[in-house]
Amino acid sequence: MTCQESPINRVSNVSNLKHLVLICICVFALASAAAAAEPVSLKASGNEKWYKGNLHTHSLWSDGDDYLEMIADWYKTHGYDFLSFTDHNVLSTSERWTVPEKNKGKLHAYQELKKRFPNWVEERKNKDGQIEVRLRTFKEVSEKLGEPGQYLLIQSEEVTDHFKNLPVHMNATNLHSLLTPLGGKSVYDVMQNNTNALLAQRERSGKSMMIHLNHPNFHYGVTAEDLMKVIGENFFEVYNGHPGVNNKGDETHASTDRIWDIILTKRLAELKLPVMYGLGTDDGHNYHKIPSRGSEPGRGWVVVLSKKLDAESLVDAMEAGRFYSSSGVKLKSVTYTDQGVQVEIEPEEGVEYITDFIGTLEGYPKTGTPVLDKRGLEVRATKHYSNKIGRRLKTVKGNSASYDFNGKEIYVRALVRSSKPHPNPAQIGEVERAWVQPVVGPAAPKQ
Repeated sequence: MTCQESPINRVSNVSNLKHLVLICICVFALASAAAAAEPVSLKASGNEKWYKGNLHTHSLWSDGDDYLEMIADWYKTHGYDFLSFTDHNVLSTSERWTVPEKNKGKLHAYQELKKRFPNWVEERKNKDGQIEVRLRTFKEVSEKLGEPGQYLLIQSEEVTDHFKNLPVHMNATNLHSLLTPLGGKSVYDVMQNNTNALLAQRERSGKSMMIHLNHPNFHYGVTAEDLMKVIGENFFEVYNGHPGVNNKGDETHASTDRIWDIILTKRLAELKLPVMYGLGTDDGHNYHKIPSRGSEPGRGWVVVLSKKLDAESLVDAMEAGRFYSSSGVKLKSVTYTDQGVQVEIEPEEGVEYITDFIGTLEGYPKTGTPVLDKRGLEVRATKHYSNKIGRRLKTVKGNSASYDFNGKEIYVRALVRSSKPHPNPAQIGEVERAWVQPVVGPAAPKQ
């Protein structure tokens, strides 16, 4: 799905850009509101296929410990269909050299690179007699390892910004050119400014591209109240594979699942903004001691239903909600109708599944309570809200699960939990899961 053509020929200032964003919102909101009105079946059939991919990846171009081609090769040989490189505030488009002895991969990464690609590595010696290796560009790696219709690499960036000491990181997918972090007067302002910049580039380039918030609980930088207000940003990471980003939250801070439910309720029922979709990602940095407690590949991903394996088709499909996120559970299909939601699981032998349908019903208490520390002082954290927001509406055991609307739902989403432990989890004790994207319910105010 793409935005309608703006009546403005060129976005040249903030006022015009906001107008463009509002046009996009109208289209997405109408699509979301209509999702339950006409049956939508997300299932591989005909020329539509499920494509598995990771949208958050780091390399030696920033703070990862391996070369682009080695990382791309890992994902390709482990059954992925697409991969986004998202190094911090850089696109791998220029000439850059690295000293293996000094970079994060050390000599081990260099030796493995030469072993895997013996006639590919470009070397020289610097004035100190040390070997330098040229970091291959995105274009070079894509041409070497990409295969049309089989394996796709996507040029992206982690726009790494902050407000005071609070990190605000956003991934921009399928970029045409680098986005420079713009900062802002608040966490919300930082997110809105960088979102506006991506939308402006999208308008200029004519390319489908998207932006999403990374790991909101990383140093607990972003609250639900910050994110829910951002216009034009409709994705965030409900699962990030880095062990240090606090997906589960703690006694003071809400989990990312809880943040999602608060945002969905507020956006749909009060702010009249579109659905916020939840992504699963790796945030890979460490590639040499798998499995370990490093930030490693293979922990979380998205599975997108698309007619084509190209970047614009994938972005368009995700903007239409035609995907699910996973840390191991596979789905056969998801069906949305005006009657409810049905989920069909691709079962693994010996594994049991439980599906929770989660949502908020009309009449929920709207006011949140600030979080206080032991001294009674307010803590910067997502507020405490009633457990009627994001409540468990139904639980189903088995390989098939369905939920029928009763007319009171603002939204409904599904979380599938398996009995199988995650083989290399972000946080100890995780089981494999799948996050089904939310559908707007019959009680949501008309957009």
